[in-house]
Amino acid sequence: MAKQKGTSGRGQRDLHVKVKSARGRKLSSTLWLERQLNDPYVKRAKAEGYRGRAAYKILETDDRFGFLKPGARVVDLGCAPGGWLQVAVARVNALGARPDKPVGRVLGVDLKEIEPVAGAEAHVLDFMADGADDQLKVWLGGKADVVMSDMAASSSGHKQTDHLRIIALGEAAAWLAFDVLEPGGTFVAKVLAGGAEGELQKLLKQKFTKVVNFKPPASRSDSSEKFVVATGFRG
Repeated sequence: MAKQKGTSGRGQRDLHVKVKSARGRKLSSTLWLERQLNDPYVKRAKAEGYRGRAAYKILETDDRFGFLKPGARVVDLGCAPGGWLQVAVARVNALGARPDKPVGRVLGVDLKEIEPVAGAEAHVLDFMADGADDQLKVWLGGKADVVMSDMAASSSGHKQTDHLRIIALGEAAAWLAFDVLEPGGTFVAKVLAGGAEGELQKLLKQKFTKVVNFKPPASRSDSSEKFVVATGFRG
């Protein structure tokens, strides 16, 4: 059960929700729940119809780098629950909502089925399986302009192990991107700061004209998460 702090006499303000600990629930779970209930991005996502706060990470990254252009063909790796697909559909004009702009394509893949997203195709596919790159190009009807990934491996509870796992996912996503991207294309992937991401940066710098790290405002300040944005694929 949650209780709320009162408001000041100067007018209404946002209430901070305090979550009481419950029998059988770990302190870490209680703190996570309290953080979720008070997170402004979680509230915005609910109000604006996004499937999660992560949608704002790709929104803010695209605001900065401008790769989700009308007419672009986009592949989202590990697309569940679909928030990034929702953003991409709107920005590349996949539904043709802006008649004066070219219509894009948005394709998502994940290991599990997701609730459909209007304007996007979502398929169950292991992107690391043999032939996955060819299958993606068949579904797209050609190559992609953007490959993006917000994937994270299941947490082991060991910081360095989790760091290495997410870097390995990022590297696998990068190798797939090399096969499916058009020249000039963009690759965006989540990484965790911790040392090993330097190898991924080195790899990307061989294939793209510009590689930078970006931490969008929607990424929590206490998280080591950041996004590598590689633009200008050399082909």
